[in-house]
Amino acid sequence: MNRRDFLQKTAALTAAGASLSFAYQQPQLPPQPDEPEPQGRMAYDGPNVILVRYGGGVRRRETIEDASRTYCPFIYHELWKRHGGLLFPNVEIESQEGIVTSHAQGTLYVLTGKYDRYNDIETGGRFVPQAPTIFEYFRRKYDVPPSQALIINGEDRIDEEFYTFSNDHVFGIRYRSTVLSLYRFKTYLLRKRIAAGEFVGHELEQKRRELERMENHDYRVENRRLVALPEIDAFWDRWEHYYGRSGFVNPRGDRLLTTLTLWAIRELRPKLMMINYQDPDYVHWGPRQFYTRAIAIIDEGVREIYSATQADEAYRANTVFVIVPDCGRDSNRAMPVPYQHHFNSRSAHEIFALVAGPRRFVPHQREPVARARPQQQTQVARTIGQIMNFETPHANAQSLLAEA
Repeated sequence: MNRRDFLQKTAALTAAGASLSFAYQQPQLPPQPDEPEPQGRMAYDGPNVILVRYGGGVRRRETIEDASRTYCPFIYHELWKRHGGLLFPNVEIESQEGIVTSHAQGTLYVLTGKYDRYNDIETGGRFVPQAPTIFEYFRRKYDVPPSQALIINGEDRIDEEFYTFSNDHVFGIRYRSTVLSLYRFKTYLLRKRIAAGEFVGHELEQKRRELERMENHDYRVENRRLVALPEIDAFWDRWEHYYGRSGFVNPRGDRLLTTLTLWAIRELRPKLMMINYQDPDYVHWGPRQFYTRAIAIIDEGVREIYSATQADEAYRANTVFVIVPDCGRDSNRAMPVPYQHHFNSRSAHEIFALVAGPRRFVPHQREPVARARPQQQTQVARTIGQIMNFETPHANAQSLLAEA
């Protein structure tokens, strides 16, 4: 019996046993000590990095090709041209068998610095990083808590909740990142309500099963205390106090991700953070405006986040923005639904990258010049490693800054 089958059968037996005594309130078990983390890691005093996944797939045409028609004017005119960013307009996703132009795969190419062939661990597009992520490299070298290595995730991308650590035996869960998302808030809230005794009898049993199902989406985490950090619970407590429990008061879509990021900067003080924007993908429904408006919403979010870092002494002059799409978009005008990305067309492989920050971290020139030399999406991982001074030995590509 493999590990996954064992866990599934164990969960089923646990649920069956609990149903025989649904009215019984399980006692709280004393907390078990966490596995000690290795000693001797270095304190981190380098720059903060905010990695923006221009998710949902965007083409160069609507973003960086034409200054007069861009739907992301802040990123193009301000972050690049005014604030000394480096634009790499000729970044590509490699065209070879097994390399897919889609959101999950593109995100993992960025996180690991490798083009791997990913096989779904179950239905629904769930993948596990096969090489260490930038968060694992970062936390293995530096003494930074998981609450300061964050992934901000969308509310309807449950499959992307689990890119926090790889299956690499040298790295893995000990050096994981932490996700902030509405899914995590709902999990926290249900756990809190069960502990507070808000449910009894059959309803209590149903809620326990629901919580177990939500937590077990990531079957690799056997110790739930590792993903229920006190700092994150305190964050969600303040979020609940401000926005309530309904989900109808807080922003939605990619505006939610911007709000979570702004809260995280203020409350958690992250050193390395990835924002998984996604709304351009709603163009799958058909209207062109879903795509172009979503590009603009992400641009507005980056502007807000940049402004927040400039108003905060710990982040001002000490933060680097790295922006890269997860994939491009098709250009076939004959398609009934425009701007798809699943047909492996050339423009679906054509993306860009932008690195912007203080001169001591990012090379500047008097006049902004785009680096036209072909680059690979996988170079982003080693670029972040160079900026934050950690090695990425499993990443295949060199840094974007190697020839800057």
